[in-house]
Formats: sequence, structure tokens, C-alpha cells
Amino acid sequence: MWVTWVTSLGDQVLREVTACRVSYVQATGQVAKWARTVVIAGVPDGLLHNDVMADILTIHFQMSKNNGGDVEEVVYPTRKKGIAFVTFEDQEVVENVLKKDEHRLEDKRLSRYYPLKVTRYCENVFSSVTSVLNMSVFKDQFVLEDLIQELKKKSTALSFGPLQSNGHISVQGSFPAIKLLRDFLLLKAKSLSEEDKKEESQSHQRPRRRLQQHRLTTEMSNSVHDVDGEKQVVILDTDTYHYMKYFFPRIFVVNGDVVISDITDGDITTVYIESAGSRSDAGQVLRVKKKIENQSIKLHKVLRKEKIYLEDHSRDERRRYKLACKSLKPHYPSVLIIPYDTHIDVIGNAQEIFDFTKEVSSKVQSLLQRR
Repeated sequence: MWVTWVTSLGDQVLREVTACRVSYVQATGQVAKWARTVVIAGVPDGLLHNDVMADILTIHFQMSKNNGGDVEEVVYPTRKKGIAFVTFEDQEVVENVLKKDEHRLEDKRLSRYYPLKVTRYCENVFSSVTSVLNMSVFKDQFVLEDLIQELKKKSTALSFGPLQSNGHISVQGSFPAIKLLRDFLLLKAKSLSEEDKKEESQSHQRPRRRLQQHRLTTEMSNSVHDVDGEKQVVILDTDTYHYMKYFFPRIFVVNGDVVISDITDGDITTVYIESAGSRSDAGQVLRVKKKIENQSIKLHKVLRKEKIYLEDHSRDERRRYKLACKSLKPHYPSVLIIPYDTHIDVIGNAQEIFDFTKEVSSKVQSLLQRR
């Protein structure tokens, strides 16, 4: 691709604060559990018995000075050291707790206070992407610092790191916002390409810029053939792509006039839609592309991902986790499970994966206790 995408979805990125939709359980009218849950980071590990630490957390988040309220449940320990889940009885308490500038865990059973980081449960999903853009391809046409300022004004939802001497800059934000940035840069590159062609027909006195533009055009050909032509590209989050392939396979089943192929590079999957022959209708290619894009946008709004980590477990325990996932899957028909050697990805809506991962953990612990 004309721009280098170094992405990290999941636990390796800083999560953006996203507005969680408050869904309701129709049977009871109660706010969904995931919407009443916060993630606590920085819990001191190994100092006290787990039950004692859970009790200290409960007290902390019930105190009015911490903007707290009635706590329904504290989950501690979790699969990650220093991480706890706190579920409140009232969803409004979540908002109040998040407004507090600093949470300091203090108790007479602790030798000192410990700062805590409190975030929404829905931040623990793949709603955010960290990308590294290679802006050096524009260095002969723009002052890169000015171009970055223009990007910042157009993409206020994104967070930009410092511009490196090699022209690389890191960008953080939601996947749709990253994609919009990419599309904007592609259009800018395309306009430069057209400008160069016009200037080249008038003069041959700019060899350096022509070489630079040739490289840019070659790299762009991997992403966009022609805006109105017979080849189109959709850039998808790999997890969303897997979910679409599993639950919406008909989107990728087309007639013989259109061919769909894909290339997965880590957390990004590039889907190519192109005509199979000269008789193919370019409009048909565009319609298939639009269909894939529309479905991916819908899914991005609701899909969340959790990881069940297996690194610290024995071979037998890993097997039990995978068996537990398999046995519980029929009860969660809309959840996608992707097992790996080191972890299991669980993809679905927030409430379902919250319940699913908790039930898997309980099932495995119950099996282990019987041994």
C-alpha cells in the first residue's frame, strides 16, 4: 500500500473513550450489565488475599467521596494482573465515577495508597486502532508539518503523535476515522498524480518529482485501481471481516462477473472486488463494494471483542477452556469464537461476550475444582 499501516487492535493499544449505548434487558427493564460495569487498572497484586482486595475495592467504590454508589459485584482477580471489574446497581454511578479526576485506593490494610485508572467496560474492545503513517511520500509536494496540521483540523477525532525525521507519524482513533483519513490522503495523492501528468505533458524538467510520483502511483495501485473503474478495495478490521465471513457469507458470494479476494495483514484485511471479464459492469463492482462497506459499518457499531488468555495455563487447562467455549457456543449463537495457541478471541455484542467469558471462566474453575 502507498501508506504503511502498523496496527494493533486489542490489548496492545490505548483505548479511546467511546460513548456506550445503554441497552435494556426487555424482560426486566434493567440497564444491561456491561453498561453498568467499569474496568479498574492498577489494583496492587499479591499484597493481600484476593477476597480482601475485592472487599477493599467494594468499599472504595461505594464511598460518596469517590462518586460511588451501590456495588452489585466485584470481579477480582481476573485474567490480567492488577485488573478488576466493578458492576454498579445503577448505571448513573458509572458516569459519576468516571468524572472523578483521581481514584486513590486507600485502606488501613494497605501500607500506602495506590492510584487507580477507571475506564468504561466498552473500552476493552477493538474500537480503536493505532496506525503509523508513512508521510514521506509527500515530502516533495508539501511541507510535512503543514500537511499534518491540515490533517489534524480535518480529523479532530484522531490523536496524532510527533512527526518523526523519517516522515512517519503515529495516529490513534476509531477504525472508521482512520479509514476516512486514509481516503482523504488517497484523494490528495490522486490529485497530485493528475497534476503531475498535466505538467509532464508541458515540460520534462522535473525528473526528481516524476520519480517520486511514479513510486507513489505504483504503491497506490495496490489500494485503488480507479475510483470509477472495474476494481475496488475495502479496508476492514480483520475481526470484523472474520465475523462477516462467518455470519454473513452471502455478502461475499457473487456471480461469475465479479471476483472477490482478500489479503490479511495482522489486524487489517484488504478486500479486493474486481470484474472477471470485459463484459462486467463497473457499477456491479461498486454495488458489491458498497454492500460490504455498509455491513462493516453496522457491525463496527455493535461488535466488541474479549480475549481469553491461555499463556499462563497448562496444556490441560488450555484444552478445558477450548472445550468450555465449544460447549457454551450453542447458547450464544451470535458470538464468534476464534481459538489460537495463546488465547481465544470472543467477538460479539458487549452483553453477550461479557456473559460468555464469565460463564466460560466459571465452568473451567468448576471443572478444575473437581479434580
